Amino acid sequence: MKKSTRLAAVLLTAFTLNIQPAAQADTFGTSGNEFTIDFANIGNAGNVADTTGYGAVPYEYRVGKYEITQDAITKATASGMSNVTAGPWTGNQPAANISWYEAAAFVNFLNTNSAKTAAYDLTFSNGSWSMALWSSEQAWTAGGTNLYRNKDAFYFLPSENEWYKAAYYNPGGSNYFLYPTASSSVPTAVASGTNAGTAVYDQPFEQGPAGVDVAGALSPYGTMGQGGNVWEWNESAFDGSNSLSSETRAIRGGDWFPTELNLRSSLRNVDFPTIENANIGFRVASVPEPSTYVLVLMGAGALYLWKRRKGSL
Repeated sequence: MKKSTRLAAVLLTAFTLNIQPAAQADTFGTSGNEFTIDFANIGNAGNVADTTGYGAVPYEYRVGKYEITQDAITKATASGMSNVTAGPWTGNQPAANISWYEAAAFVNFLNTNSAKTAAYDLTFSNGSWSMALWSSEQAWTAGGTNLYRNKDAFYFLPSENEWYKAAYYNPGGSNYFLYPTASSSVPTAVASGTNAGTAVYDQPFEQGPAGVDVAGALSPYGTMGQGGNVWEWNESAFDGSNSLSSETRAIRGGDWFPTELNLRSSLRNVDFPTIENANIGFRVASVPEPSTYVLVLMGAGALYLWKRRKGSL
């Protein structure tokens, strides 16, 4: 081994600087119909589950900072997405009246619009959606085999564990909060806003949800509106399985008109994936940014740049 190569190996071990990817907004759509989705990085891979049994995720990932908006659905449709409708809200309010299948189809659009692999094996025929399972060779295996999600998907609906961790886990103390506002104290009910300790709930039904970027306090990871505003579809079946015999999906977080009980980590809800309600929306999850960079100082100031896949060198 050459002296310079040995020196590089030693310095790589001793003096590497990992530059972690910052939260960022990914852009989708076609010219004149672009839209962005802001993501929060969810680290602390390998955390333990909460006493509820949820929240353990053995890998890093990203979760949308906000719920998906009606505007994003409108622009995705104008950019070629088909057979996905939403309402009755508008603009920056959350997309609702949207089934689990439609949310999954939107996620597939995000992938294919970015030249990536669709997350879900969906078919639209005779006015309705259906889904097939991936083979064990094609299925997602991080954290256990997930036959719903393709192993090469870049964007996907958050599983119940991924959603739960983003909402309730405290990365500073390795514990869980009761509410997705970085607190175990009952949030202050508001119609909209971003103040600490607030959430959009206990409001008149006719008022409707707030805009996704004024939907209350942030979680410890920086997501907004995981408590209140609208319920959110989880990828996971309510019974925890990922077989076609599982006819229901988990929804979490509550909405703008019930009490704070629905915002608690202990509260799960369920619905059929074909159901469309004005108080059920969703957010998107994604894998981490595809690469980090390692800077290594060598000898008399020569600078080497290694590019690596996250988690390997």
